[in-house]
Parts: sequence; C-alpha cells; structure tokens
Amino acid sequence: MIRKPAVAGQFYFDTPNMLEAQVESCIEKGLRREKVIGMLSPHAGFVYSGAVAGALYSRIEFPQTFVIIGPNHTGLGKPISIMASGEWDMPNGTVMIDENLSEKILKSSDRIEDDTYAHLREHSLEVQIPFMQFFSKDFSIVPISMMTTSLEDCLEVGRALAEVIKVTTYPVVIVASSDMTHYEPDESARKKDRKALDRVLALDPEGLHRTVLSEKITMCGFSPTVTMLKASILLGAKSAVLVKYMTSGDTSGDYSHVVGYAGVLIK
Repeated sequence: MIRKPAVAGQFYFDTPNMLEAQVESCIEKGLRREKVIGMLSPHAGFVYSGAVAGALYSRIEFPQTFVIIGPNHTGLGKPISIMASGEWDMPNGTVMIDENLSEKILKSSDRIEDDTYAHLREHSLEVQIPFMQFFSKDFSIVPISMMTTSLEDCLEVGRALAEVIKVTTYPVVIVASSDMTHYEPDESARKKDRKALDRVLALDPEGLHRTVLSEKITMCGFSPTVTMLKASILLGAKSAVLVKYMTSGDTSGDYSHVVGYAGVLIK
C-alpha cells in the first residue's frame, strides 16, 4: 500500500523546493553528530515546532531504520497499530517501510496489530519524515500509532521493541512523537512540562506516566514516550539530554494560550 501525505500543505509546505527550504531554516549546521538510541520530537506545524525538531535531527547519527511511535489523534484503527508493509509517499520522495523489522515487531507482542487505518490521516509520524529526508535519502521507517494510554501496554510494547532491536544487525533509532502541554498560559505550561521532562531526563517511564496523569499534563504523546523510554533502557540507555524547549508563544508572541515543544535525545 502507498500512504499519501495527510498534512502536506498544512503542517509543512507541499512542494519539494519550498519544503527543503523550510526544513533547512529549522536545522542547526556544523554540529558533531551523536549515536542515539531514542528521541522525543514534537509534531506541530513546522512554523511552531520545526526549530525543536530541527535541532534534534541536526545532532544524530542517522540509522538505517527509524521506528516512529506517535499518538493516535484520529480515533481510527486499532489501539496499537503498526503499518507493517508498504511505502509512504512524501513531497520529497518515497520512504519504504522496513518490512523485515516491522514483521518481527508484530510477532513479538500480541498487543500490536497490523493496521493501516490508524495511519491514513494521522500527522504525528508524518511530520518527522521531512527532517529525516533532509539529511538522508537512504533510510526506512516502522510506523506505530498508539491510542492506548495503559502503562501496562506501554511497557509491553517497549519490551517488544527492545527485544527485536537488540538482535537487529543494523542501526535503529526509536522516535517518540509528542507535543507537550496544550493550550495553557505559557508560565503554567512550562511548569507542567518541566515536571514531565524531569521524568524523561531521569529515564523513568513509570514516573512519566504517573506524573502526566497526576498533574493533568496534556502531553498528547506520553504513551509513545513511555514506550520509547522503556525500550531505550532495555537497549542500554544511560542518559538523556534536553536539546531544546520552546512554546508556540515564542513564535506567535501570544503567551496566553500556548503549546509546549521539547526535543530530547536518549543515549
């Protein structure tokens, strides 16, 4: 199956040259690249969160495959949906799904189901790809969409990912796609996001899950982030670094009603 872009022309430019220039305006040049196990990257329109995503992708050694985990905003598909085969058609070229890796992940946990519907209109995974394509034309993806917020589900999927990636003979990076607090005053958003990010930086998936729920933090991709953290720990992660944090107010100038964006590298 060929998946067509869902938000090209809305979240990012839909013509190759304009998109290339848009992404280039977000990246940071001349940086030393690092080997990472996982990442937390935002998924808003590039005008708002592109600088955070660009800062992340400017710093990493590129793998052969990105496993991208994002929240399900549409309500379509299964609770935990992997698109196990096919390709994603993007303005700057086609990206193939790593069918070998996706099939192994699918078999590693009965909670993960092969389902394309969850991916057809979902933006949280799609918006990562233009940044990947800016730096490399030789990579594949494994897209996973999560509707569930169960801690048990997150930890189980994290375990399954780690089990498969651990024996994979080529480099794989896990990307958790999430924005932070939604539609609160800037000061409030930053305080809440700091509490969540403290758990991310401590490599504490259970603590992140508990904090988001107890503090009522509207971090839309906290389940993918918990999952990524669990997998990263099992794959040997020792540290996490906050690369960049900002809110939509830093772009719009309106700090009364913001969304937060954080970029974290897990090493």
